[in-house]
Amino acid sequence: MSAAFKKAAKSGQRPHRERAQPAARRRLGLLEKKKDYRLRADDYHKKQNALRALQKKALDKNPDEFYFKMIRAELRDGVHTIKQPKDEVTPEQVKLMRTQDIKYVEMKRVAEAKKIERLKSELHLLDAEGKNPNKHVFFLDTKKEVQEFDIATHLDTLPELVGRVYNRPTIATLQKETLKGATEPAHLKKLAQQRKNQYDLLKQRIEREKAMFVVAQKIQTRKDLLDKTHKVKVKKETTSSPAIYKFKFQRKR
Repeated sequence: MSAAFKKAAKSGQRPHRERAQPAARRRLGLLEKKKDYRLRADDYHKKQNALRALQKKALDKNPDEFYFKMIRAELRDGVHTIKQPKDEVTPEQVKLMRTQDIKYVEMKRVAEAKKIERLKSELHLLDAEGKNPNKHVFFLDTKKEVQEFDIATHLDTLPELVGRVYNRPTIATLQKETLKGATEPAHLKKLAQQRKNQYDLLKQRIEREKAMFVVAQKIQTRKDLLDKTHKVKVKKETTSSPAIYKFKFQRKR
């Protein structure tokens, strides 16, 4: 039993008990909750302060003030939204803009293709991932020759250089000249990583060039659709190809 209840019982007064709120009405907010005097008061004062601030702002406002959102906004289903201006362009202007877009995309695609050719000329596609490995077939007469076959002796090179597909000199060449290029394992590993990075860059550029080609085709298709010629869609547009339309034949004068 609370202290207030005991004090009221001793004085002979009937203690005040607030009615419990039904569970079905808890969703109605602060005014329906049990023992929320402080919450109700804080909420009331907060709303009064907000109203006074809005009234002061309205009184200080210039009645002749104008800004464009006054005429470019409207209420839709109780939500304040800004009207979107309509594009005032003619079909000829739209065609010209599409033509400029095609020229820009085509210019970027040609620049990307030139970079691809430059990378290919530098790499020569040596040890490229995904490339089918070359096969070097040796023909022998007997099984004994197969068992005794030594690829380093047959190629007249050192066993350490057998695994190379390029820069694999013969023993006679090594006796006359020194081996050029990196020979240490750490240096070879670093060069292999750099070569792999270059191949990854080449792959990205090839994919980018293909994507630009598809974009140019899609822009051209949208430009062709501006003509008022009867057309039938033959194939839907995909991520890798534009939509295909069949246009009615029209003789040009």
